[in-house]
Amino acid sequence: MNVLYIIADQWRGECLSRLGHDHVRTPHLDALAEDGVQFNQHYTQASPCGPSRTSVHTGMYMHNHRSFLNGTPLDARHTNVAKEARAAGHDPVLFGYTDISLDPRHYVIENGYEGVLPGTDPVCLLDGSYAPWIARLKIKGYDVPDRGSDMFQPKRNFPGADGKESTYAPAQYTAEDSNTAFLVDEAITYIDGQEGKPWFAHIAFISPHPPFVVPEPYHDMYNADDMPLPSRQPTPEQEAAQHPWIEYFLDQQTSAGHTIGIPPKDKPLSDAEAQQTKATYFGMISEVDAQVGRLIAYLKENDMYDDTLIVFTSDHGEHMGDHWMYSKYSYFQQTFHIPMIVRDPTAAADAARGTIVDEFTESIDVMPTILNYLGVDVPAQCDGHSLIPFCHGSPPENWRDAYHAAFDMRGLSNGEIVLPLGLAPDECVVYVLCDKRYKYVHFATLSPLLFDMQNDPGEFENLAADPEHQGKVAEYSQKMLSWLMKSDGDELTDMHLTTSGVSRWS
Repeated sequence: MNVLYIIADQWRGECLSRLGHDHVRTPHLDALAEDGVQFNQHYTQASPCGPSRTSVHTGMYMHNHRSFLNGTPLDARHTNVAKEARAAGHDPVLFGYTDISLDPRHYVIENGYEGVLPGTDPVCLLDGSYAPWIARLKIKGYDVPDRGSDMFQPKRNFPGADGKESTYAPAQYTAEDSNTAFLVDEAITYIDGQEGKPWFAHIAFISPHPPFVVPEPYHDMYNADDMPLPSRQPTPEQEAAQHPWIEYFLDQQTSAGHTIGIPPKDKPLSDAEAQQTKATYFGMISEVDAQVGRLIAYLKENDMYDDTLIVFTSDHGEHMGDHWMYSKYSYFQQTFHIPMIVRDPTAAADAARGTIVDEFTESIDVMPTILNYLGVDVPAQCDGHSLIPFCHGSPPENWRDAYHAAFDMRGLSNGEIVLPLGLAPDECVVYVLCDKRYKYVHFATLSPLLFDMQNDPGEFENLAADPEHQGKVAEYSQKMLSWLMKSDGDELTDMHLTTSGVSRWS
């Protein structure tokens, strides 16, 4: 009984060819989904990386785990998927990173917010220094810059790059030597060494997170001229008029991190630059798909595929120019919609193989799903629920009818926290509730938003100030309040102490 738990970074939920995407090709993940269950309406609970991964690893909404930003410590009293699996006799190991900000009252802080999830053995830690990958490149004879991240600069003077945009040229390293391939190499070596013993491997790929660069042949797998322009208002100024947060973000947005060594020529990006960035992003997705396929092929060749639960997902999405935005700091669907594929190897899952689920599922469901498969009790702290019933063709009754998410508007500049729009720290959290008809976004002191997701799926028309929709604003603000009240952490509040011992309200 093995677990292969894969998280990619910044992967938009619709970017899987099996879902009918017009351009991106993901044949290996498509095949995995055909042999498992694909969750089409899957959403992360937080952004950016640290808070989102904290939710997925703890099974908790952000308002319960309280790790709001990259660097906000996670209270050590909370358990997680690795701790629970380890307590039950399993050995969770890490290839990549977890971005968990550790509680400084209980841990020595060595890597800032890039801490390792407690309970996880970091067999191959690939944090922002990229140290083990860089060491491998040096052994292979690469001319490695002093700063490891500079390996993400594209090739200089690459033939055919003249007249192309900043992300066209391929990476300095080959596809066989990419950090994505390196993590798969390391995982295969580790699994091979288990010699038939059960294993639990968590692999966290950096792609398709920026900088947007990918090795050959993926750099030109997609033609920039064929890429659709982003979905957005005609001008950034028109986009900014929707809400003060969008106006602030678009004003503060920079191209830092988009590429390394060759900054984009325009702010905002020109149409040609936006198209090339999208082509490169899709190439990065296809490279990850190929490496996932290589790992699955290894499992099949070594008779482990049918003994392994496989979970593939992402931490959060990427705007990719939609609404004139890049990265993942908004209330739009592009931030929260992410892929989710679960392949349960047991015979009980045979009847549901190839199913596409359109119910709302959330990243907080990952921890209960893995523990359910392993036969481990799900802790009371978890706000999520196991997806194994969907994999067995028996969807649970009274399943959620909406997704819920949050993000914090604070940012960092030169290591210092920046408070936007004159807000106090406790006024910066934003909550999102979205069902199949309406999406409601609540700010502590700024005006709310309401979108009609059936008639305006692009989220361009805010109905919150429309007199005809005031009833809906009141209805959805009440729904959000009820959700917050019902989902408050109840690890102890559902317990009752009596002279006969501990009982639990049901």
